[in-house]
Amino acid sequence: MQKRAARTRRTVLEAAADEFAERGYEGASLQGVAWRAATSIGALTFHFRNKTALAEEVRTAGSARFTVCLEELPPCVDPLRELRTLVGALVRLAHEDPFVRAARRLEADAPEDAPPLTEIWLPVLRTQLDRAHSARRLRPGVAPEDAVAMLSHLAEGAMAAHGAARGAARHTAWEAAWDSVWDVVLHGLAADGPERGPEGTASPDLAGTCPSTG
Repeated sequence: MQKRAARTRRTVLEAAADEFAERGYEGASLQGVAWRAATSIGALTFHFRNKTALAEEVRTAGSARFTVCLEELPPCVDPLRELRTLVGALVRLAHEDPFVRAARRLEADAPEDAPPLTEIWLPVLRTQLDRAHSARRLRPGVAPEDAVAMLSHLAEGAMAAHGAARGAARHTAWEAAWDSVWDVVLHGLAADGPERGPEGTASPDLAGTCPSTG
């Protein structure tokens, strides 16, 4: 019985993530979530008393996905490549994870106050830029705080655009565009210009891989 209840709760949460990601807080309904979960309103409200409680749980799950993503980032020797890995991982997460898309959508239109999602990943970005500055990898005249502002806006915009893009073809096209965008970013940030891969492509890729410090 407990296993069945846990399974139902998990199914409802997954359905709610899709519902909130697609329709936002105001547009989402318990009826819509129940339909997606192929369950009854009674079973849904047994686990979540109302839409607000359901939204809070989905948003908490989305925040946790961000935290796990940051914890799993591989270390890089070059802090600028580490920055690319970070932003690429955030963008990929927004594309692939409905809980993250839902959390971002709920942050924009849910009625309750909650800590901004940027509080999870922005300190990591700031630390990496401070490392780049200390290693003299930033172009002279580029202040770390200015770079933080620019890259945080880039990450937010990329997560919004890539999170809304569905389908493999759009995903592939976005990855190709991302390489060009990052080249422009590095041209403005790096003391020695963008790093190139062995065949002239930006390195590393959007997946967030980078050489380990071993």
